[in-house]
Amino acid sequence: MNKEYRLRNNEDFKKVYKRGKNYWNRNLVLYKMKNGLNYSRVGFTVSKKIGNSVVRNRVKRRLKEILRKNFNMVRKEYDIIIIPKKNVVDLKHVELESAMLHILKTSGLLNDIGDK
Repeated sequence: MNKEYRLRNNEDFKKVYKRGKNYWNRNLVLYKMKNGLNYSRVGFTVSKKIGNSVVRNRVKRRLKEILRKNFNMVRKEYDIIIIPKKNVVDLKHVELESAMLHILKTSGLLNDIGDK
């Protein structure tokens, strides 16, 4: 994913947590907030409860890859934070992708037509 599509600044994370709306399912928590830009930005927060740094980074890489493949279906103008729950470590790729698409659809961030 390009740098411009990543949410990296701590202040931006705090804003989304404070003012954004949250959604959750069995595997993920998602926060979203309008950002006033022409594109969406995505950030990931992985708790130490998930595991050590190796496990946390693996979870982040898996989530980033799933989002990269489906990013053209995500609506524009939103800041999005995705937080995996502890059971994500044991999920297969297909199950994790299904959970990601489900939470994006539940939050209203998923375009059906896939326009960029």
